[in-house]
Amino acid sequence: MDYKKLDIFSPMILVVLVLVYLIFAYVGFSFNLKNLTGVGFNTVLVIFLGLVFYVLGVYIVKGLLKNREITIDKSKIKKLTSEKFIVMVVLLGIILQVVNLLYLGGIPLFSGYLKAKAATRIWLLSYLLFLPSINILLAKYPKKKYFLLFIVGLVLFTFTGYRTTVMAIVISIFICLYYTRDLKWTQLIISAAAIFALLLIVGYVAVKSIEWQTWTLNPLELLFYRAGYTLQVLDHAVALQGSTHGLLLYNTLTGFLKSTDPRVIVGSTTLGYAHSTTSMIFGPALLDFGAYAMIIQMLLLGIILGILYHLMKNTKDNLFVALYAMILAHTLIWIETGPTDLVVLLFFAIAIILCLYTTKITKKRG
Repeated sequence: MDYKKLDIFSPMILVVLVLVYLIFAYVGFSFNLKNLTGVGFNTVLVIFLGLVFYVLGVYIVKGLLKNREITIDKSKIKKLTSEKFIVMVVLLGIILQVVNLLYLGGIPLFSGYLKAKAATRIWLLSYLLFLPSINILLAKYPKKKYFLLFIVGLVLFTFTGYRTTVMAIVISIFICLYYTRDLKWTQLIISAAAIFALLLIVGYVAVKSIEWQTWTLNPLELLFYRAGYTLQVLDHAVALQGSTHGLLLYNTLTGFLKSTDPRVIVGSTTLGYAHSTTSMIFGPALLDFGAYAMIIQMLLLGIILGILYHLMKNTKDNLFVALYAMILAHTLIWIETGPTDLVVLLFFAIAIILCLYTTKITKKRG
């Protein structure tokens, strides 16, 4: 069977991976890892409600664009994505990350103290430049020498110790390759296994390097524990809906400039003490404004990913593959972390602006 017919990375992959995440969490509960206790039925109901509205958003787009014709402005795309320009942007992102590591004076992956300071403004700019440009470069100009830039960038961003950054880079590139290369089943499975192993190792090393924490769990146990722990935090968020009154959104938009981590607010609200904590993709909106906000958020995510997916499938320019891969990768990471990163919202803005600038949607004639 041709796996491409399944279209593994359609927007529906989010629903599948949320269910997988729940299975991981319940494995953690079953083995009572570090005294995990489980969650209530209301939390499961909230997750189901969020997924329903996400799927609804995807299908709204599918229905609205069914009888629409998409035209792209090739001249605009050519100016924005010329090979030399994109390579320069990739190199600039890499150089800035080297500067950031030199500024920090060490490798944050191996030090919790350095990791706490690693997300500088230099890091923000380097990541903003590197992730979109490396995806566009490998999607539009598939030359072997450019994979060296990908590996160099990946290693440098791995050194910062941020698991989610590494995840976004490798997952987005994997999605790009899935849509632009004729990968065999064996290549697909081996690549997925390698990515899983890499993320498991990076996450484990980063956690073990935090000097003020003591972990006795092995890498797999840590994976199941994180899922269970995060689901329990969401359970608290369900019970505390609307308690932060928009503070999480405000600090997501402005916290980077003020060195305020929205996830610390999640921790202090749900756990009662200051600790950087994730609450799944549903948690922040619930804490800020309640179930209605979470429903709107999931609906909008479905609409945005539905539009990007439709553009990717119905245009013949790999720019849209790169944009879709970048946004889908970060949305999948949000399954655990939740939308509390300014940089990711900026990626959404970049993708939307580029789509509006380079495409036109009209009714089909006849």
